[in-house]
Amino acid sequence: MIPWRRVAWPLAGLPVLALLAFGLTRDARRVDSPLPGRLAPDFVLETLDGDSVHLTALRGKVVLVNFWASWCLACVAEHDVLVAAQRRWGPEGFQVLGVVYQDTRPNARQWMTERGGDWPTLFDPGSRMAIEYGLFGVPESFLVDRAGRIAFKQIGPVSGDALARMVPPLLAGQTTSETVEHRSPGHVRSSPEFPTAGGERREP
Repeated sequence: MIPWRRVAWPLAGLPVLALLAFGLTRDARRVDSPLPGRLAPDFVLETLDGDSVHLTALRGKVVLVNFWASWCLACVAEHDVLVAAQRRWGPEGFQVLGVVYQDTRPNARQWMTERGGDWPTLFDPGSRMAIEYGLFGVPESFLVDRAGRIAFKQIGPVSGDALARMVPPLLAGQTTSETVEHRSPGHVRSSPEFPTAGGERREP
């Protein structure tokens, strides 16, 4: 007869081994967002020109809240996508909002002057709204439907194909019954000039 303790001890370790195996196969950088399907966190932020934008005042439009920075290389190609999207769907009620992340006003002003874009450029003192949105880095975008709910979260540069798939149904009045979080390469954590929340500095 096999003593029960010889069997019990190995069995007791199985849950621990299972957790370890799960952790080794999971991307440690991935933190799923609870925001898609919920009301977008509201904000009132100052623009590059000294005005202010209240997100709730845009209720009834489809809004793309885009967090970006001038030091973000992936934001360069994405910017052309945003320019095209604003030009294409702006007359139908689509609005891009650019939120500057860990950057300066002169850098942001030069960026917009050189690359164009007629949407508001917003500043987020202390990255408070970045925290509210659970931002991990840039670029990240949140597509908000006409009812003010987040329909789509993009981690990394958003593509024209993704917007072409998501924006027209939202402009047509569809709700966020099916929400999406998408990831693409090019996402970076923070500027080397600004410490992260943990205090360390990282290269973009």
